[in-house]
Amino acid sequence: MPNPSQWRAAALTVTAVLLSCVLTGCGEGPKDGDLAAQQLDWQDCPAPSESEGGGDAPSPLPGGAQWQCATMKAPLDWSAPKGDTIGIALIRARASGDPDKRVGSLVFNFGGPGGSGVTTLPAFGGDYAKLRTRYDLVSFDPRGVGRSDGVKCEDDSQLDSYFQQDAIPGDDTQRKALLDNTKAFNAACEKNSGRTIPHVRTTDAARDMDLMRQVLGDDKLHYFGISYGTELGGVYAHLFPKKVGRAVFDGVVDPTQDPEQSALGQARGFQLALDNFAEDCTSKADPCPIGDTPQDVKGRIAKLLTDLESKPVPGTFPRELTQTAATSGIAQALYSKDFWEYLTEGLDQAYSGDGKELMVLSDSMNGRSEDGQYSNLTAANVSINCADEKPRYTAADVEAKLPEFRAASPLFGDYLAWGMLSCTDWAVPGAADHPDVGAAGAAPILVVGNTGDPATPYEGAKKMVGALGKGVGVELTYKGQGHGAYDSGNKCVHNAVDGYLLDGTVPPAGTVCT
Repeated sequence: MPNPSQWRAAALTVTAVLLSCVLTGCGEGPKDGDLAAQQLDWQDCPAPSESEGGGDAPSPLPGGAQWQCATMKAPLDWSAPKGDTIGIALIRARASGDPDKRVGSLVFNFGGPGGSGVTTLPAFGGDYAKLRTRYDLVSFDPRGVGRSDGVKCEDDSQLDSYFQQDAIPGDDTQRKALLDNTKAFNAACEKNSGRTIPHVRTTDAARDMDLMRQVLGDDKLHYFGISYGTELGGVYAHLFPKKVGRAVFDGVVDPTQDPEQSALGQARGFQLALDNFAEDCTSKADPCPIGDTPQDVKGRIAKLLTDLESKPVPGTFPRELTQTAATSGIAQALYSKDFWEYLTEGLDQAYSGDGKELMVLSDSMNGRSEDGQYSNLTAANVSINCADEKPRYTAADVEAKLPEFRAASPLFGDYLAWGMLSCTDWAVPGAADHPDVGAAGAAPILVVGNTGDPATPYEGAKKMVGALGKGVGVELTYKGQGHGAYDSGNKCVHNAVDGYLLDGTVPPAGTVCT
């Protein structure tokens, strides 16, 4: 079934798919200490692979600079560093400013987990032009993602069926089908990627980043983590506190929550975003085409979803817009206020029996391109989450929690509650209830929370600051809408983030941007 856990961090990766629609190596290689001395063979980037989402090779940057790609070898199993290696696909754009003022490399992770940094960074390259004056911009496909030995589960036709199924079972037959389909998906991951899935934990990716730091020639890791990338950055800071350079966390995961608490927080977050969307549509001078009042808008959406459960409407041929697909498409549009107009159009069309626009939004959430090919976003997302998260929930657990989830969100509660079954039959045991991000002694980390964030609710920023430890996390609040703050274009946020990354100036704790 669609995996709602990827909602917490998929926004920027998905946006890149919309905007744009390396190299792997494994086996024997340099051993242990030799890996830090490896020389990367940077070349012009090829077109993204199918597992990265497909599309064209990245366009040159303003001024003609080319994106360059390479592969870094890392231990497949960090507990046996002299064993087989895995290839980690990298991309970079060299610093554009005075070489004497270059700080180093700035490594990005855009979230997911499961998003391809090799694909996403070029899509947002223009947003980071100022940062490129003093940094090489660098990103990567984390292990199990894209070209970094991307996890393979089901094929494209199977995934079409997987995402069409009823993710909100209403009776015993539907419940059994949901459990059977989840079990089949997880078994396919084990069959097709059994070598990789034991080694895709966030701690593994954090160790890869420290190797990357060394290979790139930096004494400290300068880092920009977005959404799940904040969790990865927090784990890195815990493992290597003295190696943290200038770091920014944006769209912040709450590291103190277990999967159930995280899903419940998302239910509240997406409901808040829906409330804000409905209020915005009905408060404008022009009539809102999907309702006269905020409650009317939400009531009509609820009725649409109920109707779609028994009678889907045409989507993108030959697929139909189901209740599940529509819910996913609505959630995707709530990630950014820039998408609200598409949500309005999609709902208006769906009320008239045309589900194409909501289906396009749903496909973007799930990593499906127009030609029907899927990236490995979902496969990697499930693999990393299930390797990280220790709890394994049952249908009985979900049913017991449904009232609480429905109270948090009448629209998204059931969907997110049933999504907790994603790891139930996973072949690899989960590592912990929640990540350890305590990083005493690390350099300051700027933690940016957005009050209207649906996927990583605002409260997570304060929890991250507390978990990092005294004197490490510095909280900045953005009073806005959407997932994350820097990509909103808010000048106050940009000035604070750029000031720290470029000049080392930490804004006062508690700074508020509006």
